[in-house]
Amino acid sequence: MSSAPLEKSAVETIAITPPVRQPGNVDVEYRWQGNNRVELLENGEEYFPRVFEAMRAAKSEILLETFIVFEDKVGNELQQILIDAAQRGVRTTVSLDGFGCGELTSAYLTALSDAGVHLQMFDPAPKRLGIRTNWFRRLHRKIVVVDGTLAFIGGINFSGDHLADFGPEAKQDYSVEIQGPAVADIHHFALLQSGRPGRARFWWQRRRQRRADMASSDHDGQIRLVFRDNDQHTTDIEDVYMQVLRTAQRRVVIANAYFFPGYRLLREIRNAARRGVEVRLILQGEPDMLVAKLAARMTYDYLLKAGVHIHEYCERPLHGKVALVDDDWSTVGSSNLDPLSLSLNLEANVLIRDRGFNQHLFERLEDLSNNHCKAMDADELPRGRIWHLTVGFLVFHFLRVFPAMAGWLPAHKPRLTPFVHVAGSVDK
Repeated sequence: MSSAPLEKSAVETIAITPPVRQPGNVDVEYRWQGNNRVELLENGEEYFPRVFEAMRAAKSEILLETFIVFEDKVGNELQQILIDAAQRGVRTTVSLDGFGCGELTSAYLTALSDAGVHLQMFDPAPKRLGIRTNWFRRLHRKIVVVDGTLAFIGGINFSGDHLADFGPEAKQDYSVEIQGPAVADIHHFALLQSGRPGRARFWWQRRRQRRADMASSDHDGQIRLVFRDNDQHTTDIEDVYMQVLRTAQRRVVIANAYFFPGYRLLREIRNAARRGVEVRLILQGEPDMLVAKLAARMTYDYLLKAGVHIHEYCERPLHGKVALVDDDWSTVGSSNLDPLSLSLNLEANVLIRDRGFNQHLFERLEDLSNNHCKAMDADELPRGRIWHLTVGFLVFHFLRVFPAMAGWLPAHKPRLTPFVHVAGSVDK
């Protein structure tokens, strides 16, 4: 994990000085954009070299938002790259989550700020009795945009536990690199979320969007950005999953770290399998949090009886959030299929219509499930026990009502607080 902080964490040394930046409300849905190049990046071994190379070559702008940065070899390299970029005149804006990055030291962030990086924390909050309190409605997206022409989006944080040499707890995860017209949408979105005004969309850009919308579904290189917020887009990612499950004809493969979806989505997964679609779920067998495995297994009996194939990845923690349907539709992003991602957190995925990408992702997931997973068997699940039936009954009723219950949990208006080091507040 991250190195032990030598100073107080950053959230204890932030001065809230007006005006507090507010992420822009996005009241439109981004449409399909054609003629893009998209490449799958698997794990930190493929992701970090590419994104760091792009940042080092940046000429005008770097936009970065992420859930976690650790002060390890990855986080330290990221810090130096951002400092170098800011010092050579690149406008560098970094948005970090106050919970996921709550252990960063003030010294780490002060070095960034002093170099000219526009640094901000999403809902920072001090610990109470040594416990972080800002659990709900986190900034969970992982987006990097360089010079408005190159974008990275997926589930990989800036931490060493995404590299195999971290050991048995190294995560299995995915991201994508995108070039082409869709980068303009990701750039527009990232600008708004950073508290800076997005670029105006000219008439020719809107006409290009309409042409992409009218393109047939078998045209490769189409990408669409979808996101979840706590305002006007509360169910957009879940709705997309439900739509493609309803229209799936041949195969569905979902690899997801934290699988505990609402009842509506579970029902669509079951229904797809019942009508003859080959549905394969790749879930955690060696989770970084045991509760993730226990929660997912509550759904196994319901799905296995419908013909869904469930595989548990047992070599190391699975952190991916990817899926594919039939031969040309895929998605990669930050959203899990669990209550936090579907009802609380700020998330972003890209939808991809590209046969080549779909086939490559399928081959990687097929290798994962066939050679590195354990297939779950319905006959091996506990049956007939009163406690099992009772828990299952309670779980499914909870899943039916959770989206409505989520509205009762503490709601934050999105706040991006500029990092300001408070002199004298650091323990030596």
